Amino acid sequence: MSDHDPQLAAADIRARIDTSKPHSARFWNYFVGGKDNYQVDRDTGEQIKDIFPGLVDVARTSRQFLGRAVRHLAGEQGVRQFLDIGTGLPTADNTHEVAQRTAPDSRIVYVDNDPMVLAHARALLTSTPEGKTAYLDADLYSPDDILKAAADTLDFSQPVALIILNTLGHVADHEEARRLVSRLMAGLPSGSYLVISDSTATSDGMIAASNAYNESGAIPYHVRPVEQIAGFFDGLEIVEPGVVPVTEWRADADSAYDGPAVDAYGAVARKP
Repeated sequence: MSDHDPQLAAADIRARIDTSKPHSARFWNYFVGGKDNYQVDRDTGEQIKDIFPGLVDVARTSRQFLGRAVRHLAGEQGVRQFLDIGTGLPTADNTHEVAQRTAPDSRIVYVDNDPMVLAHARALLTSTPEGKTAYLDADLYSPDDILKAAADTLDFSQPVALIILNTLGHVADHEEARRLVSRLMAGLPSGSYLVISDSTATSDGMIAASNAYNESGAIPYHVRPVEQIAGFFDGLEIVEPGVVPVTEWRADADSAYDGPAVDAYGAVARKP
């Protein structure tokens, strides 16, 4: 077999998947009704739901926020390029599907460094004939490498929407997280956009759920106060209605939500 044999590649990917501990992408996939998860993820998910049932709403409404943000950018702002970091496992209405449904010539680069996400990359690597979709096996902590590799698919002389959803909590230090976001945005031209949503430390239930998840053996995830989420957008022009609960960001009939307040905030902002 050659070095490029797909069977060898698949075996290497499987060897990197740890099924003894929960993982955020698989855990989140379980919460949004996906099937790409293991028993350890489901067990942890049920434990967390017992502590804080509202996390299910956070997962589902955050996904709806993504769809509305992408539709707004592709449909109303004319954005045709998207850099989605922390892709997670594919479910319904992935970034490329939403963007290309609105604008078939959209180009999307997904970035993740999780082996199970890599194993499912083929599900993401679909595209309209007019557009393009690519996947990078890369790390958020290497923003320059991400930008360099994404340039094979995206034209950085034209606006790009940088999407980072439910990912920055893996960066324990807030200033480090801000530095990473700033470095990525620095590599994008004027007229680009930043889209972020994340779980927030806005209720005792969410904080307890976060603590329980971090004690499960998974890579820790740190929920932040709303003002720290807002800090990621410093120097950018915030799109109305600002940094708000994800359920309140340009809600439409398809995503109307009448449940309890969700502990997740998001926003969209433009680089001047």
